[in-house]
Amino acid sequence: MLEAVEVEDALKEDARWQLIERILATGPFQKSARLRELLRYMSERTIHGHAQELTEHNIGTAAFGKAWDYSPVEDSSVRVHARQLRLKLHEYFDGEGREESMIVEIPKGAYTPVFRETKHVVVEPPPVAQPLNPVKPIPRSVFSYSILHWILTGILAAGCVFLSLRVHDTQPQSAATPWPLSAVFDGSNKTHIVIADTNYGMLRIIGEREGSLEEYLQQDFGRNFKPAHMNERETRIVNYISSSNLTSYADAMVATTLSNLVLGNRGLISVRSARDLRLRDLEEGNYVFVGSPGSNPWVFLFQNRLNFQEAEGVVGESMKYFANKQPAPGEQKTYQGLEFTGSTGEDYATISLLPAGNGRGTVLILQGLQQEGTEAAGLFLADETSRERLKQALNIHGSVSKPIYFEALIRTRAVAGAPNATSIISTRLIQP
Repeated sequence: MLEAVEVEDALKEDARWQLIERILATGPFQKSARLRELLRYMSERTIHGHAQELTEHNIGTAAFGKAWDYSPVEDSSVRVHARQLRLKLHEYFDGEGREESMIVEIPKGAYTPVFRETKHVVVEPPPVAQPLNPVKPIPRSVFSYSILHWILTGILAAGCVFLSLRVHDTQPQSAATPWPLSAVFDGSNKTHIVIADTNYGMLRIIGEREGSLEEYLQQDFGRNFKPAHMNERETRIVNYISSSNLTSYADAMVATTLSNLVLGNRGLISVRSARDLRLRDLEEGNYVFVGSPGSNPWVFLFQNRLNFQEAEGVVGESMKYFANKQPAPGEQKTYQGLEFTGSTGEDYATISLLPAGNGRGTVLILQGLQQEGTEAAGLFLADETSRERLKQALNIHGSVSKPIYFEALIRTRAVAGAPNATSIISTRLIQP
């Protein structure tokens, strides 16, 4: 008993444990006993030097009170709560804990908390260089020049969003917003158009990492994508990409196109970057996510509810494709798009409408394998004939009076970066 008291006293004096106690005292952890016990147990074992004990099975028995012979393969509760815990920690340090001098993280695929001091780094802007056309992965010694093209494209895209939305304010409005846009722009709830983070996509290619929403929510997520053995110039470029916030021309055009189709209260629409969004923002309102998980990680939240899912082999080296989880007769198992943005050929995109997980909103997702596909999805919804073809493909007749959730795979022919001749390849109804 004396030993236990001494251990507790030692914990109370440890700055790491004091941080854990502050986190545990917040609302989200007070509402979830499982998350509270999970964080407490993993932190205590780590601080006392017993991190090797933190296996999925040990956590299940020690923290969750499961039988010693339970099977983690059949019971995934520890993994599920660990994912929730990672997201809640990110939420804490983005909100109440933003001023903390220390951060605790639980790396993906592990159960050992990592404590580290926060650092504020002043990033020096990159030198001006002549932009080159984007190409497939190239030697590290020269990659910094090629990605400047995307930086300049992002700056132009941001300007397009601002100017186009200003122009929209002066245009006359008609009677009603067309379906399926009426499901997310309903005139009574706030609708957020979340455009992709082009720099995140570039960091994935540079670091040859798949990425995840959990990594993206880290305050300095860019450090995980930095390759080793960079020279000074390359380091400055990567630091700039990590700290700046740019989008693509395609995403800018989609945001503008959709906004121009909304015929209700313009004050209920906001255009936001994926990097500015936080988990708590998703609790209310409708959302339009522009881009695939490779550039807009928030799409990961809804990926498991979709039949057509973006996939790729080696990041930056393999061509991306949509995997068809349950092919219908006559359908392919995979649909591969353009080799890279700006080339000529066929690209694919999906348009998905589904209920938000909280049951209090609707989500529209437009994701292309390349920028041409994403832009084609926006143009598709802007065209009345295309919307009617979508209704026919979904066997929808007349006006839509109740929610109908779906996903559609479309194909577009791209010439020198411009999408055209878009057709519907397959559709699926989504059960709420």
